[in-house]
Amino acid sequence: MASSPIPPERRRATIADVAKEAGVSSATAGRALGDYGYVREEIRERVRKAAEDLGYRPNSLARSMITGRTNTIGVVGADIANPFFASAMRGIGDVARRDGFGTILTNSDEDVALEGEAVGLLLQKQVDGIIVSPASSVETDHLAEAAESGTPVVLFDRDVVGLTADAVLTDSVGASRTAVGHLLDLGHRRIAIIAELRAALDMEWRNWIGSAPAPDTRMLMPSGARLLGYIQAHAAAGVPVDPALIRGTGSYDPNAARERTLEVLRLDQPPTAIFTVDNVMTHGAYQACREMGIRIPGDLSFVAYDDMEWMTFVEPNITALSQPVYEMGKVAAEMLIRRLRSPEVEPARRLLDTTLIVRGSTAAPR
Repeated sequence: MASSPIPPERRRATIADVAKEAGVSSATAGRALGDYGYVREEIRERVRKAAEDLGYRPNSLARSMITGRTNTIGVVGADIANPFFASAMRGIGDVARRDGFGTILTNSDEDVALEGEAVGLLLQKQVDGIIVSPASSVETDHLAEAAESGTPVVLFDRDVVGLTADAVLTDSVGASRTAVGHLLDLGHRRIAIIAELRAALDMEWRNWIGSAPAPDTRMLMPSGARLLGYIQAHAAAGVPVDPALIRGTGSYDPNAARERTLEVLRLDQPPTAIFTVDNVMTHGAYQACREMGIRIPGDLSFVAYDDMEWMTFVEPNITALSQPVYEMGKVAAEMLIRRLRSPEVEPARRLLDTTLIVRGSTAAPR
């Protein structure tokens, strides 16, 4: 049985329909809607009105074959379940939408291999550029290959070695110095730190306590940079660091952070203060304190890196380092769009300020 033809009112409008409605050729209609080639403004408006009246949707693939652009930005988040990256994605998306770009979001789960797969997928989708929060500061061949292929890359929150690219960052070392300095100024001398430290860095940081030169911060992931700030704050105050108070989880895992916190709180000489290097570590550390019935700040002062909304709902409110995460996302998108429009400009590094918000969770030791 022969199928019935699609009723005219249900058929999707084509460029030929738009051209006929506007009284121009299909080529002229294509140029007017694709914003390429010369078309008189009066004709351009007529074509656009015809397209709107007919409900015409342009073929983005065909348009990209002509213009070389898809008006799409690819984003590789390190952990899109983390509120930090959710807020950043909002900033990226708001700028992209404002400037006529769509976004494709992928997740690396802090894994270099998965990040490489995500970048490959985005290149297959022919995104115009990529914003990435690298899972490694040194294993970045896939990012270099993307940039060399003509797809610009913007680094978000994390720097890398040997890649010439735009980057938007905060000063993790300086911010941590400020937070730990606040605790030292209050009189604390046994300050624990809970950080995601992988095995290689777990060996390296012991050299930072001595007279070894400070490492290149571009080679450090945020947790390593924040540990360096912790060590530098102690050095500036003339307070020795007790390695037993430095606890690494090996992964971004709140349960591991909880376990490391329980360990350090059970020491014969427990800390009088604790500093957590990100919101995931804070989650686990705070849970451990509640389990042990720790009074904050009576028994233990608490400072968190990353200011989360819940920190103002608990009593006492948590002293925290606040990063301008939404603004970081906006700046990353603006940098990428600027790069797409002006490829010849020199790569830039934007360093945004982090603010210490002092609340009720910190006090002098008792």
